[in-house]
Amino acid sequence: METTSTSSSRVGAQPAEAPDATTPQPEPPEPAAQSGAARTTDATAPVPAARRAAEGYLRAEFPWYGLDGAFTGPRWLMQVGTGADGTVEHGSTGHGDEPSVRGEIATGEKERFAVVVTVASNPLRRSGDGTGVLEATSVSSAAWLAGSGLLAYSWPPQMDHSLRDDWLDQQTEAAWELADDLAGPDWSTLSLPVDGEPTPFHYRESEFGWVLAGSTGSGVHLGAYGRGMSAYGLGFSAIADLGAYE
Repeated sequence: METTSTSSSRVGAQPAEAPDATTPQPEPPEPAAQSGAARTTDATAPVPAARRAAEGYLRAEFPWYGLDGAFTGPRWLMQVGTGADGTVEHGSTGHGDEPSVRGEIATGEKERFAVVVTVASNPLRRSGDGTGVLEATSVSSAAWLAGSGLLAYSWPPQMDHSLRDDWLDQQTEAAWELADDLAGPDWSTLSLPVDGEPTPFHYRESEFGWVLAGSTGSGVHLGAYGRGMSAYGLGFSAIADLGAYE
């Protein structure tokens, strides 16, 4: 089925799964307009060290972003997301403590991390079989990936493990709806430097952490999420050497 190219918070990706969950996580409902979208690999949840190779990042035809030089803590690669044809569409880089699904929210142990999500700006994306056009990526795409990524490391302390699947499904759908309404009252505006230039971002906070999303002048959209680190003091820059993240 062919769809027209419009702005959408979805880029065919599933939200991050909890790294230590004992049961499969439910997939979020896909909006009707995205029924032909190609699913991609998860770009938000950390993977074992042996799989953190840079090959996927090096295949991208767009620049990757991370926190700028003002951040001096640990940096680590996460995963890239690809389309049905293998084209790299988005990916994430981590900064600070590697978060766990049962981190600060549930255990009270302090985790300080910020994850930067880079999404290629694609006005038109072909479906995997080449017969249709998928919806364009946008700032909402970055907001969706960042919001669902934060949820992967959020576990209300009063919640039993057996109930988390339903909770995650509901909250992921809510994150999608929020990403599609960046002009709504749940978002404020925050200006942060990107490659040294002040750049406006959509920003929101919740009990689980913060999420922001914006665009750069270099053909990508940026999303970010974190906890324990203030978003107000962050800056972003294109990554010159991926070796700093290995």
